[in-house]
Amino acid sequence: MIPPGAPLLRSFGWEQMPAIANLWVESWQEAMPEIDFEARRGWLCHRIGQLVEGGVRVETAVDAAGRVLGFVTIDPSSGYVDQLVVHPDHWGRGIARTLIDAAAAVSPASLTLDVNEENDRAVRFYTAAGFTVTARGTNPTSGRPTLRMQRR
Repeated sequence: MIPPGAPLLRSFGWEQMPAIANLWVESWQEAMPEIDFEARRGWLCHRIGQLVEGGVRVETAVDAAGRVLGFVTIDPSSGYVDQLVVHPDHWGRGIARTLIDAAAAVSPASLTLDVNEENDRAVRFYTAAGFTVTARGTNPTSGRPTLRMQRR
């Protein structure tokens, strides 16, 4: 039985793309307000298309009314998580953990992702979820430092 108020997991449908793009922009604007993520909305839509065409699964967390609260992308063959996003109004409510658990169900051997090193909230979340830093890098678009993290 699903607890009252718990998010429901749904496989991605293109009808969700406007809501996904909105929550992606709002989430990133909250996390890193110095970057104009509205200007990157088109990039996200294109990126999701590329991922889906490449066999990546997109799982969404929705409320009882079907509103998208968050989403995760997971490559079943590599375990790579390209995107994990939860609307800021729902941060701290277990939705990101539910989505990571959904990703782990798709790729049980391991999950790998890159996170902006300056995104302290995300780094703390991934560490608490069992991820460890395996490498450091640089975001090719922003030039900001990134961490490669993995959970086995």
